[in-house]
Amino acid sequence: MNQLNKSSASGRRTPDHPIDPVFVDRWSPRAFDAAPMPAAHLLTLLEAARWAPSAYNIQPWRFLYVLRDDTHWRRVLAVLDAFNRDWAQQASALIVLLSDSLMPGVDGRAEQPSRTHSLDAGAAWAHLALQATRLGYQAHAMAGVDFDKARRSLGVPGRYRVEIAIAVGRQAYAAVLPQPLREREIPSTRRPLGEIAFPGRFPG
Repeated sequence: MNQLNKSSASGRRTPDHPIDPVFVDRWSPRAFDAAPMPAAHLLTLLEAARWAPSAYNIQPWRFLYVLRDDTHWRRVLAVLDAFNRDWAQQASALIVLLSDSLMPGVDGRAEQPSRTHSLDAGAAWAHLALQATRLGYQAHAMAGVDFDKARRSLGVPGRYRVEIAIAVGRQAYAAVLPQPLREREIPSTRRPLGEIAFPGRFPG
């Protein structure tokens, strides 16, 4: 691959069955162009995430977001580990995704632990990422986060789990990345459907 080129998912990924192109066009580059993002675009991503499904419609996701020119940009950037901070600083927006670990009390019952809060937050992340692709951006989720620091620095209440951080921006040329990351700037493939989906029961 020419390291000066932008990698594209088109032609590099082939689904086993017909699906909407947005699912293969979405991927997770690390090369971003550091351009400002209109606040309206970021709100559109969050609006898409708002419409994700959740158990009992509890909607446990919460988002802490900053645009790169915002006052809190460096505070949010600082909760990433060094590896992610090195490239994510070129993103246009950063988002920290939280999930509420408690189900609200109803009909006089007390709050109780939620079994699905992380799953539901993952659905919201997927909505956000697909909407980003539709708008010509890409979103890259990161588990490389100092979770304790994020909780302290961003004022996260104890009941909320810090799930991931997300970098969003316009894709740039791989040459903007540190040398070791340039060869990795290629859309990943997926396991064949037959390796992950089984009729009726788990094989074996």
